[in-house]
Amino acid sequence: MTHIVFYEKPGCGGNARQRAMLEAAGHTLERRSLLDTPWAPTDLLAFLQPLPVAQWFNRAAPRVKSGEVVPEELQPEAALALLLAEPLLIRRPLMQRPDGARLVGFDTAEVDAFVGLAAPETAPASMEGCAAASPKAACRTSHA
Repeated sequence: MTHIVFYEKPGCGGNARQRAMLEAAGHTLERRSLLDTPWAPTDLLAFLQPLPVAQWFNRAAPRVKSGEVVPEELQPEAALALLLAEPLLIRRPLMQRPDGARLVGFDTAEVDAFVGLAAPETAPASMEGCAAASPKAACRTSHA
């Protein structure tokens, strides 16, 4: 199948479910920390630029959930600066195929079109967001 560079937040339950779905479809993953990657603006924009600015953001991030950061109100330059300064705000996962094609997030139909999934029709439409059973159990500031 396909080898995918998979940028994730280490310890994220949602990313673990996403990885499991990709691996069940036969893909191999090169896991990288989204938070520890020294992002250059052009490298991050290569993933984000095809999308509207509001879709660049992790909706489960505490600052977004609280309303402190309102992605719909940000211009591209300000949004990029904020994401570079605080990678926890970046929508995840970021995925890259060997041919350089990139994808942001885990909408199952988009991922299926991007690399193929085993039984995508039985998967939820979106596998983004916190996978914690209880909001109090996980996804605090350092885990969103």
